[in-house]
Amino acid sequence: MPQNFRRYTQNNVGTVVATVFTSNSYDTVIGIHVSNILPSASITVDVYVNDGAQDIYLVKSAPIPQGSSLQILDGGAKMVVHSGDVMYVKSDTASSADVWVSTVDAIST
Repeated sequence: MPQNFRRYTQNNVGTVVATVFTSNSYDTVIGIHVSNILPSASITVDVYVNDGAQDIYLVKSAPIPQGSSLQILDGGAKMVVHSGDVMYVKSDTASSADVWVSTVDAIST
């Protein structure tokens, strides 16, 4: 069965919560990267998924130094999301983060 790889991005994420993606099936998230794009300041970020009833934080107030990035899933870790789950990102500083999420779409039913 062929794999349906997808990527979702958000640029200049800041203090307003940004929707990165909404799952439309059973999907596997295989990578989440958040980069600090500021030239001279550290930031903190929240990355979380809302499952329709509650927010589940993957990281909360995670620091990212100037010029660095944070890989939320590492060491081969993956996570499964269900249809309707929504991933959000927020920074403590305006227009300070870029986000890249990689998924495998529609892994099963």
